[in-house]
Amino acid sequence: MKVILCEDVINLGEMGQTVKVKDGYARNFLIPRRLAVQADSASAKEIEHQMRIIRRREAKRREELKGVAQQLAKVSLEFKMRAGSGDKLYGSVTTTHIAQKLKEQGFTVDRRNIKLAEPIKTVGVHTVSLKLGSGVEADVAVSVEKDQSEDEAAAAIAAELKAAEEEEAASAAREAEEAGAEAEAESEAGTESAESE
Repeated sequence: MKVILCEDVINLGEMGQTVKVKDGYARNFLIPRRLAVQADSASAKEIEHQMRIIRRREAKRREELKGVAQQLAKVSLEFKMRAGSGDKLYGSVTTTHIAQKLKEQGFTVDRRNIKLAEPIKTVGVHTVSLKLGSGVEADVAVSVEKDQSEDEAAAAIAAELKAAEEEEAASAAREAEEAGAEAEAESEAGTESAESE
């Protein structure tokens, strides 16, 4: 069945496009949700009327999305991640992470509309492209920083362990010294008592 899309449908097409879909998909999903109208059931005038409505709605939506794109251009997303040598991350920043950060800042973007060739696996600033719909795209700066707090915590723990080991070694040395002094004092006392006899 041929349908005209009234809105952008992910993995199908954009608003105003005529696409061929299975009858059940059109009747049970697209048409009841007003995502599409049947292209071959109505008269030519009705289809033209629907197309005009769709085009006006698309133009209005495109303007709104351009405004959102301008706002997104000012946005910088910051992630603090654990990283090893060579600034390679333990794990990665994915489209899901980016979508969640955008949601925290008040922007709802489906993770499938975030263009990321592969997950971000290094520290630094990366530019990520977002497909907003109606041919409008926006770029967002994603800053990935090394999580210093974990490194500092690990260094502090290592320093505490080293200090504890040094203290333990010094304590053992003092005990050995005291034991040696006691043994020497006892041997001197034993020698003096033997001489007096």
